[in-house]
Amino acid sequence: MILQFCYGLPADLNPNNIAALRCASEYLEMTEEFEDGNLITKAEAFLTFVVLASWKDTITVLKSCETLSPWAENLQIVRRCCDSIAYKASRENSSTGEIVSEESWWLDDVATLRIDHFMRITTAIKAKGTKAEIIGKCIMHYAGKWLPDMDEGLEGLRGYGFGKSELQFSVLRRNEEESAGQNKEQRTIIESLVSMLPSQNGAVSCKFLLQMLKTAMVYSASPALITDLEKRIGLMLEDANANDLLIPNYKDEDQGLMLNSPEQRTMHNIDVVQRILDYFLMHEQQQQQKIGKTTVSKLLDNYLAEIARDPNLSITKFQALAKSLPENARSCDDGLYRAIDIYLKTHPSLSEHDRRRLCKIMNCEKLSFDACMHAAQNDRLPLRIVVQVLFSEQAKMRMAMQGKESSIIADNSEQEEPRPSTNTEIKNLKSELENVKTKMAELQNDYSDLQQEYEKITSKHKNASPWILNWRKIKNSLHVVAESDDNGDGQQRQNKPGFRLSFRRRRSVS
Repeated sequence: MILQFCYGLPADLNPNNIAALRCASEYLEMTEEFEDGNLITKAEAFLTFVVLASWKDTITVLKSCETLSPWAENLQIVRRCCDSIAYKASRENSSTGEIVSEESWWLDDVATLRIDHFMRITTAIKAKGTKAEIIGKCIMHYAGKWLPDMDEGLEGLRGYGFGKSELQFSVLRRNEEESAGQNKEQRTIIESLVSMLPSQNGAVSCKFLLQMLKTAMVYSASPALITDLEKRIGLMLEDANANDLLIPNYKDEDQGLMLNSPEQRTMHNIDVVQRILDYFLMHEQQQQQKIGKTTVSKLLDNYLAEIARDPNLSITKFQALAKSLPENARSCDDGLYRAIDIYLKTHPSLSEHDRRRLCKIMNCEKLSFDACMHAAQNDRLPLRIVVQVLFSEQAKMRMAMQGKESSIIADNSEQEEPRPSTNTEIKNLKSELENVKTKMAELQNDYSDLQQEYEKITSKHKNASPWILNWRKIKNSLHVVAESDDNGDGQQRQNKPGFRLSFRRRRSVS
């Protein structure tokens, strides 16, 4: 092309060759000093008036500059193209003076650029006042094009493939399949994208941050970047779900870390989630908020139920993670009970002492009636925990009945003249009392079954443990007082004799 120009033939300038011609003409010093209308002048005019006026041509020229460094940088071709793209992507509305951005049409084109050019354009767009949500969407779009989809690569991990003797799993490391140069390029992309993330919460989704964290761990990103991502996730932990928190426990061959001990061979990286949870609690304490803890407690219980299926997960780690939240964070312990039950089912060889130690993290008083009924018939739970569940349910039933009685008495005392109850009210009251009787009968049956089981055990093992021998000291402490009307005319109600169970607390052997 330059030879044709030197011999007086017309030069075919187009977006694909203009950057290379401009760099070559600069190298050959084809300036106006030697001849008017030399190649440098023609190339500059084409860049200014043709290329930079067109979005598509500007993108084409900028992509061609990727192989022309540092000449394209020194001649300001890259800078001018980036500024032109940023100006077109974010333009000022002449009527309102606000910065508007049509993010739907330029994301695909910008995502095809090299990471350093993408960073310059994104920084320029951000400097023009574009909203953080638009910047975040641009970053997520670029990451979706250049980084591997971690969810697809890790889908097989959720199958929990177990061998005969130990957990068998493998994580396909991208850096084992690709060259070192490609790994470095991927690591550079991750670090660059994280450095450009807006500081505002909500600019990117929590799911995206967790995907970036998994990818960063695969490509052995710097510890500072990992910490930054963990802190960002901690601020948005309420928006996460249990599946997104399942971060595989990788084998880091670059640093020579071998997963030999059972603690290191766990399916998922528990320590990362523990740190994320700590950052969340620190943020909640600084903001003096309590609303988010309820949502995170449900998230944590679901996560515990997922990792409880790992046979290499120790009780210590399970307990530490479950007790990370304060006691008032959980309004109901049904989710925690479910996770504990899954752990006991996955680890059937646990000793009685370990079972009791695991169940201590659960508050029996916060279990729902359905959970109590399940726990009373759960042979995986220690007998002491079953008794505590029955005691707590008995206390709740007694308080509920006392509350109903006091409310009825208060209503009657407020009325100056007795008013006959309607048939509907009488039927509702009788129905509630029948339900209470049914529930108490179920508890009595469960207790009877436990007592029969105990009698069988003691008959076979006379030299039983001191705690089991003290079981005989436990008596029924259940008293149900049921009131019902024989008719709807406001006659005097009579107390029906109920059954009474009395329990006396055993003496502790600990």
